[in-house]
Amino acid sequence: MMLARFDTAPGRPLWLTTLADLSLLLVGFFVFLQATQGTDRPALAEGIRAAFDAPPMTVAGLALPGFAVGSAVLPPDHARLVAEVRDAARDPRIAVTLTGSSDGDSDPATGSAAILASDRARALAAVLVAQGAVRPAQIVLAAPATGGRGVRIDLGFAGDPASACRPADAGCRPSTGVTR
Repeated sequence: MMLARFDTAPGRPLWLTTLADLSLLLVGFFVFLQATQGTDRPALAEGIRAAFDAPPMTVAGLALPGFAVGSAVLPPDHARLVAEVRDAARDPRIAVTLTGSSDGDSDPATGSAAILASDRARALAAVLVAQGAVRPAQIVLAAPATGGRGVRIDLGFAGDPASACRPADAGCRPSTGVTR
């Protein structure tokens, strides 16, 4: 009959193979637990993070447009943006990445568009730190961009709060060896 070829072959039952797979997985898990039991957990987490070298995962993006041509002076409506960044950056695991940009304009002293874009990002960073919206360790300045006279703010989840705190903070252990 034609259906005979679809019958199960004699041998071990399927559940036995599944049981063996699960048993090996369990043994592997216990080996991993035993191997990592004596290690420094923050150092292990930092090593894993450094191995992947991933940038902070962007949670929200904001923008501060409206800079005058050739100027790094903040626009008058920057207070709203500072309040939004302050709300998000209360969590010390949030990294604030600032990317200044220029739209064909340049720094009057040097004639460089990249320097003007960087000055715009630094001006916003100075205001954010001066007004207590972020900790200095939370700020990351990115390479200048083109397209618009403004600053793009990316709020990213950086992970370990120890990497985003100051050594003077109570209960804070600064990160060692890993930079963003």
